[in-house]
Amino acid sequence: MLSDSQRATYSWQLDIPGLGEAGQSRLGETTALVSRVGGLGGPLAMSLAAAGIGRIILVHGGNLHESDLNRQTLMSRDWIGRPRADCAAETIARFNPEIEVVPVDENFTQDNAERLVEMADIVFDCAPLFEERFLMNKECVRTQKPLIDSAMYSMQGQVFVVIPGATPCLACIYPEIPGHWRRQFPVIGAVSSMVAQIAAIEGIKLLTGIGKVCLGELIMIDSGKMDFTKVKLAPKRGDCGVCGALRECS
Repeated sequence: MLSDSQRATYSWQLDIPGLGEAGQSRLGETTALVSRVGGLGGPLAMSLAAAGIGRIILVHGGNLHESDLNRQTLMSRDWIGRPRADCAAETIARFNPEIEVVPVDENFTQDNAERLVEMADIVFDCAPLFEERFLMNKECVRTQKPLIDSAMYSMQGQVFVVIPGATPCLACIYPEIPGHWRRQFPVIGAVSSMVAQIAAIEGIKLLTGIGKVCLGELIMIDSGKMDFTKVKLAPKRGDCGVCGALRECS
């Protein structure tokens, strides 16, 4: 049951058809992991906090740099030189003190992927490196946990939902790391935030059952033209080294 404070905080979204107190309670019982909390993950994590996700794990290693400030909206200039995960957690905790926020000053590696994914019910992948994205995808498939994958470059972005056993996984779409990918790329903060909100909405729909989740489709955003396209993906590959052995969900 929701408390009086929760009913007041979420009163506007409780009226969304199909959400109600039952859906809000499901959000409150959910642990979501967001990696990382930069230009994409920061606004995504804030939207999850605003929606009432009960526990949010923020995975992001390293200290804040001045060059991060054009897009990493959970940060502040006086935090330069200190861990970004802690700054993000502090910002969210001030915004919604009723939820639990757990900062993790690490990035995904072979050594910690199993431990980190085990902590969550749903994973939001906002990492810029394919190595990290592949680790999250592999571990979510292994544990059969939903993954919301999002990425952006310059004025473009994409979001897609992985439900192990029901949809293709990231490795089905990208069997190998694209040769042109690099760590630093053009970013406008507003574009990152736009892509982040689409990922947050897909996750909230998945958790509450409201609306229609775009399963088996790649959501593509071109903010330069303000075009939004959904691309139908091929079924999951039987020869995929990550999800190929999983049976189809009924």
